[in-house]
Amino acid sequence: MTELPLIGDAPGDAAVASRLAGARIGVVTFPGTLDDRDAARAVRLAGGTAVELWHADTELGDVDAVVIPGGFSYGDYLRAGAIARFAPLMSRIIDAANSDAKLPVLGICNGFQILTESHLLPGSMIKNDHLKFMCRDQVLRVENSNTAWTLDYEAGQEITIPLKNQDGQYIADDKTLDALEAEGRVVFRYVGFNPNGSRRDIAGISNSAGNVVGLMPHPEHAVEVGFGPETVVSRETGIGGSDTDGLGFFTSVLNKIVGGAK
Repeated sequence: MTELPLIGDAPGDAAVASRLAGARIGVVTFPGTLDDRDAARAVRLAGGTAVELWHADTELGDVDAVVIPGGFSYGDYLRAGAIARFAPLMSRIIDAANSDAKLPVLGICNGFQILTESHLLPGSMIKNDHLKFMCRDQVLRVENSNTAWTLDYEAGQEITIPLKNQDGQYIADDKTLDALEAEGRVVFRYVGFNPNGSRRDIAGISNSAGNVVGLMPHPEHAVEVGFGPETVVSRETGIGGSDTDGLGFFTSVLNKIVGGAK
């Protein structure tokens, strides 16, 4: 098995590795969160320092970015993400994301649902149109490579990321959808197959500043050689994926934090 190098591990890059390790990425845990450890591992594999954050915390502490992972916060009672939106820590995240500092925030799956419930992102998430839980390796097209979380991708690049959800259908009114399209805020789109009925094949979006991104697929599950969708080929498009396609999310934000973003 080929060992995955960290982005700061290249010979002569000790100074870069040191700077990256100094970037602190908070990973939030709610009751019912499932993928916090996976997200923290992705941060470490990218070269950064993962910081545990608890939903009841009243301060964010000294973090440079935040990941809200997937799972079923508060059992998805009422609506997915509806209760988590009122957690004490979410108030701090909302304020920091909207501040002049524009804290980078990534919401993955349930995290995306929480971001819409928090009004950091527009629209809403409802049950998949087929009313079943969906789990598959999904091809996505990167539509916007200028957000804090996509700088290490190219616009138009196609990547394969695992997807697992039952409330993954993104909806919004036509006015909102038109605005997202016109402003370049559709960050990811499903390719070949729409797994949940999301409007306009939208898999992920951003806020207007590009510091807040939400998506349904799970990039933290595609960051290690041998433990992701390696050699996956879409039946619909014939496109092959890499099992480290998700690592770019985490290297992107680290490079932005340390000043190496393109």
